[in-house]
Amino acid sequence: MRGYYEETLSAERLRRCYEIAPLRIRQYLHAELDHVLEAIRPGNVVLDLGCGYGRTLPAIAAKAGRVVGIDTSVSSLALGREMLRTYPHCMLIPMDATRLAFRNDVFDVVVCIQNGISAFHADQNELIREALRVTNVGGTILFSSYSERIWKDRLHWFDLQAEAGLVGAIDLENSRDGAIVCQDGFTASTVGRDQFLALTQACDADVRITEVDESSVFCEIMPRKSSRTDSAGHSTSK
Repeated sequence: MRGYYEETLSAERLRRCYEIAPLRIRQYLHAELDHVLEAIRPGNVVLDLGCGYGRTLPAIAAKAGRVVGIDTSVSSLALGREMLRTYPHCMLIPMDATRLAFRNDVFDVVVCIQNGISAFHADQNELIREALRVTNVGGTILFSSYSERIWKDRLHWFDLQAEAGLVGAIDLENSRDGAIVCQDGFTASTVGRDQFLALTQACDADVRITEVDESSVFCEIMPRKSSRTDSAGHSTSK
């Protein structure tokens, strides 16, 4: 499943998904990005986990001092570099979000939106731990998932993607409770408020859960102290 966004739904095909999004989904996407932009201050160094072809990066780069986007799809990143060639302070790098090749405490804001925490099909605890490791004390980490209130609109959007041949036909019998299942093996679940709280309960951080636009559930994590790993692999704090 992790290879789906690398091989099947990447680059121009991924961009097409957003081009055919219905009005309510476009509203959701704008509201989600606006909420992220509120957390960014001029001059901030921002990391976007799962940036795809860089859909949100021009807006982020217009406010931040420096932006780094990572993704596992080389083709999506190639398209993104072409789109962002006029943004010299925006860098796109192939990388796994659960194994970030960055030093500790280097980013002011880390962003993982549009349900990346589920869509990556990665260890969610590892995603959060790595995001915490690379975020400055006083910084902010933003994970988002879908609100249950937008389920019908989300399902409609996937129907449109299936009709366009971008994903497999939706398995309506098994698509429920926030999880969309397609007949080609693609799946997309969600993370709700209680799940976010469970995932972050051991974090030495302040955590806030916010619903935006009745479409996104945001988990905002503000580290209290930096998490480090020594040469033996043990976590330390400063």
